[in-house]
Amino acid sequence: MPIVPDEKDWTWVLSRPCPECSFDASTATPATVGRTVESMLPRWRAVLRRPDAAERPDEDTWSPLEYACHVRDVFSLFDQRLNLMLKDDNARFENWDGDLTAVEKNYAGADPAVVSAELTAEGQQVAESFAGVKQADWGRKGLRSNGSEFTVLTLAQYFLHDAVHHLHDVDG
Repeated sequence: MPIVPDEKDWTWVLSRPCPECSFDASTATPATVGRTVESMLPRWRAVLRRPDAAERPDEDTWSPLEYACHVRDVFSLFDQRLNLMLKDDNARFENWDGDLTAVEKNYAGADPAVVSAELTAEGQQVAESFAGVKQADWGRKGLRSNGSEFTVLTLAQYFLHDAVHHLHDVDG
């Protein structure tokens, strides 16, 4: 059963700490993203080894497996967006519907072992990409289709909150 989509604009995390996961995005930079993502990967693998990883805690909440699939895809998406921002002046990225992707890719029916390997590979890739960003490029801009403007710095902060928040969601 699909989850009711979360239609909140989460860009507010760029201006204040998240009261749910306690992450303060202002502390993140492209230079710190890689280490943080790398430190999360063993925790995600542990979550995916749980016997109940595919079980939803209730009908309105994704299972840990579904969250892991989402984070895997977020890793890939933000790697693409970062590289687009580094390549193109005033890059533009299309809206991404994570809830639709969950249905189309059947997150609920995924194999936890496969997701673990994919999440690890995508996490290592995005960590490497952010680690390679020169400080002179932190101000490069990108525009999301809904009008939200990001710099490489704020993209790193927004991205990292998403990954940290979802690990918090699954008690990872």
